[in-house]
Amino acid sequence: MIYIVWGSTYLAIAFAVQTIPPFLAIGTRFLSAGVLLYAFMRFKGVPVPSRERLINGGIIGFLTLGLGTGLVAWAEQFIDSGFAALIITAVPLWFVLFDWLMLKGGAPTRPVIIGLILGFIGISLLTGPELLTGFEDTNALAVVLVIVATISWSAGSLRSKMIRMPENLFMSSAVQMGVGGFLVSLIGLALGEGSSLSVTQISSTSFWAWGYLVVFGSLGAFSAYVWLLGNAPPKQISSYAFVNPVVAVFLGWWLADELVNARILTACVIMVSAVALIVRYGGKPAVKAKQSA
Repeated sequence: MIYIVWGSTYLAIAFAVQTIPPFLAIGTRFLSAGVLLYAFMRFKGVPVPSRERLINGGIIGFLTLGLGTGLVAWAEQFIDSGFAALIITAVPLWFVLFDWLMLKGGAPTRPVIIGLILGFIGISLLTGPELLTGFEDTNALAVVLVIVATISWSAGSLRSKMIRMPENLFMSSAVQMGVGGFLVSLIGLALGEGSSLSVTQISSTSFWAWGYLVVFGSLGAFSAYVWLLGNAPPKQISSYAFVNPVVAVFLGWWLADELVNARILTACVIMVSAVALIVRYGGKPAVKAKQSA
């Protein structure tokens, strides 16, 4: 579930935003999944978190699931889904740097430093041609926003380690998805996406992709991830970080005719190798890097 479904969500986002405005697509996706999971948790007798924990969970949900994925959805209007997934591979890199510089988590080991260097080389190789075109190019802006999304996700996830979150993991997920989705939906409305949304013009491809994101990408895969946190070794769980981008690139090439050339394949190998080093030798920070579209 974690390997295949999370890896496929990047392509599903690309299909969804074909006829659904990006921030509304992501906002309603997480809002729907959050409300459903919250209702189920309440039915199972899980108590409502305190006001402080609700607010904290909402803030983290906005930074990670909401803003982090919302920016990716906007960017995927202009760049390939597999390309976006490769940029998101940078999340563990930011985790190591932020944990070291901001949280005083200890200097990274030599293998992790090598991983960081390889990672930034891979990012430069992957995004350099787009960024060199200048910020007047929409593709360049899309690349920058995906990088911002990885930073937002990393900062939000690290912040969640420092504050009081809802104690039940599934209730915490429900709060993060629900509040994060609601706030991102408001951003979409503020940007005028409401006036550009026409229910009658939503294609069947976009509709089913959105439904797939709600049911499988959010409720299914995220719940599986939460379950694994308590039932599997950390390094096994964090291995998704270098499997997802490979799945995303393959599916984008297979089902959407996305470009895969020598530069992209080389960057993929370099970045996946970098993440593998960080996951293998980085310990705790890599486990927290639970980015998914």
